[in-house]
Amino acid sequence: MLEIVGLDGTAEAVYEALVDNPPLTVEEVSSATGLDRMDAHDVLNTLEANGLAIRTEGDSQVFTATPPDVALEVLLLEQQERIKRTRLFMEQLAARYRRAAAGRSPADLIEVISGRRAVAQRVEQILRSTSTEVRFIDKQPYVIAPEMLAPVEAEMLRRGVPYRGLYDPVGLSTRDIQSEIEPTIAQGEQARVLAKAPIKLILADRRLALLPLRSDPNAIESVLVVHPSALLEALDALFETLWRTALPLPPVGGKVEEAHGLPQEDARLVALLTAGLPDRIIARQLGLSYRTFQRRIGGLLERLGVRTRFQAGLQASFRGLVPPPDERSDQKPTPEDTPQQ
Repeated sequence: MLEIVGLDGTAEAVYEALVDNPPLTVEEVSSATGLDRMDAHDVLNTLEANGLAIRTEGDSQVFTATPPDVALEVLLLEQQERIKRTRLFMEQLAARYRRAAAGRSPADLIEVISGRRAVAQRVEQILRSTSTEVRFIDKQPYVIAPEMLAPVEAEMLRRGVPYRGLYDPVGLSTRDIQSEIEPTIAQGEQARVLAKAPIKLILADRRLALLPLRSDPNAIESVLVVHPSALLEALDALFETLWRTALPLPPVGGKVEEAHGLPQEDARLVALLTAGLPDRIIARQLGLSYRTFQRRIGGLLERLGVRTRFQAGLQASFRGLVPPPDERSDQKPTPEDTPQQ
């Protein structure tokens, strides 16, 4: 926990011992933490140097903890100042990089990354360095299994970095929406479904784009990394155009069920239907045979009091079973929207 202020686990354990049992001799610290006397003495000296421990007056071998709300606050403020200086230096370097990039050869605005391992490494690196927004078009094939990137997305969402994803129906047919995609929607991802995704794409902060070298590969061995350029602006515009025409994949949760009296299975069925997925894909996602799926559709129409799917869609919208797309997501993030880290 205290690594952020430069203390390792051993130093933290010794400090906790002092907080719980002040004052302590070197021997008592050694006994409480399992350290030998020399190591305990070295750690106590480190804590003293960082203002976390003081020697009891009149006895240089007895230590007590400095009040945590005082000592740690000082260290945290110092760390924040270091981060501030580093961020300022990063911004200066970024400005220098942009100036240098303006004079680059056009060929330097596009990188080619080859090899599955190198591609996977670069994808994760770019995602983790994003601070404003991640946008992606999910389409087969996958260099990294989607479940391997799920922890990265969860971490970024916790940090306040928005995710917007466009999903291709063919790719969805190979994935378990309930276990893989609904949890990310619950965490904050905005998800929509395209009739057909024209390209596989990742956009990071409107500063970088990644896309396969080939337009329709069977396997991805190489990707293009596109830096700020007219091509990047075109890819940005392509995503936003597709986003506006895609159908939302709504979250399925207890609030929808409680508010409208639909069982969980029907709530999920409504979500998949309104996303425009083909019947056979929906049946597979629900673990149903096609015949059972058709009976489930009939039962849903009856519960909604309608005769056709079109009417069912209208009823779902009227009753609030399908949340409308968030209009704010169609707007480009402004500098004020950028999370502070």
